[in-house]
Amino acid sequence: MSTVPTTPTAAAEATARQPSRRVLRGLDALNFTLADVRDGLGPYLAIYLIAVRGPDQGWNEATTGMVMTIAGIAGLVAQTPAGALIDRSRHKRAIVIAAALAVTLSCLTLPFIGNFYAVAATQSLAGIAGAVFPPALAAITLGVVGPTLFARRIGRNEGFNHAGNAVSAALAGGLAYFLGPIVVFWLMAVLAALSIGAMLMVPAEAIDDDLARGLDCAEDEACEQPSGLTALLQNRFLLLFAGLAAVFHLSNAAMLTSVGQLLTHLSGKDNATSLIAVCIVAAQCVMVPVAMFVGARADAVGRKPIFLVAFGVLALRGVLYTVSDNPYYLVAVQCLDGIGAGIYGALFPIVVADLTRGTGRFNVSQGAVATAQGLGAALSATLAGLIIVSAGYSAAFLCLAAIAGLGFGLYLLVMPETRGFDPGRSTTSRGGGAAPLAMPAE
Repeated sequence: MSTVPTTPTAAAEATARQPSRRVLRGLDALNFTLADVRDGLGPYLAIYLIAVRGPDQGWNEATTGMVMTIAGIAGLVAQTPAGALIDRSRHKRAIVIAAALAVTLSCLTLPFIGNFYAVAATQSLAGIAGAVFPPALAAITLGVVGPTLFARRIGRNEGFNHAGNAVSAALAGGLAYFLGPIVVFWLMAVLAALSIGAMLMVPAEAIDDDLARGLDCAEDEACEQPSGLTALLQNRFLLLFAGLAAVFHLSNAAMLTSVGQLLTHLSGKDNATSLIAVCIVAAQCVMVPVAMFVGARADAVGRKPIFLVAFGVLALRGVLYTVSDNPYYLVAVQCLDGIGAGIYGALFPIVVADLTRGTGRFNVSQGAVATAQGLGAALSATLAGLIIVSAGYSAAFLCLAAIAGLGFGLYLLVMPETRGFDPGRSTTSRGGGAAPLAMPAE
């Protein structure tokens, strides 16, 4: 199936999109301000529930991990419907604004409720609303700049996203030192308000909804791609990569939250919020140059050696957490997250593109693999919480490190080098004749 426009008008529209500077600045501001809103409370949720609520109100590492897992699964289930909603809607700005309000209101109600089921329900709502942001931002960007400038613009989006995460974490850490953990809730409310203003900087008429769908035959039902599950099951190496993505996030997702819980016990609730903010800022600062390096060297070095480094650093990080309980040492070790996550984030779309080149199923395959990694991340918090309660923090970190080690071994032994990979080796799909898929921009 051709992936280029089939009419002169469509071709001109795809290549000649020239959005105004105001619209582009709106995209910059939107990615910057949504960086913190899109993930909800994240690791601050664990700090708040354990430090402020505490065992007296029935909150420990296990119950906190269970809430985070429930919210993660809710967001996971919502991923495909959210993408379908964005594809079909011509009111993308309204959806983004509604999702930002839903995440913020879900988090702002937390100080007023303490029941496990109520907390789980509000955070699940935040997880469902948060699932809207990735496809919405990608679709709006594509609809604004067109396919020619899309890859370059996505890179700029990610830069502003990392910068937004770093700035909001720094503000949260600094303000929490003086005002306590509750400041995170008000900071999120301010950022949500700013994100709504940023979204309104992008006029509805600046978004081409047909381009935003990414389909040349948007009105032709025969052109729809197969489901994510079908695309995944037809390619055994893509299925293997999905499993490895789940293993990576099963190991990685709970490390930051577990460190936050440990810092709460070691330093008190006020200092813990500040220290976890330092962890986030440090990791984000490391992540940017790592991702740029990976994008520049993946073709020369190959994907497999770099991905093995990500698994190796992740395993090392888990082991190093057990060496010392010094809060500043733990923060320093957390910087390694920037290496592992930076590599994973940059290589993920490249490997999927390798494994699906020529099949016309790049985007649907990304969704399928993202679902697998989301499942691993959702289970990670509960696994770590149960181990912490029963055997302590060191045991939990070593277990997470062992999972990363397992991923390293599997990637080394059974995952092929995907640079120059021929998808025909591992798929039964009839993708012959499809135009080769472009590699994601560095």
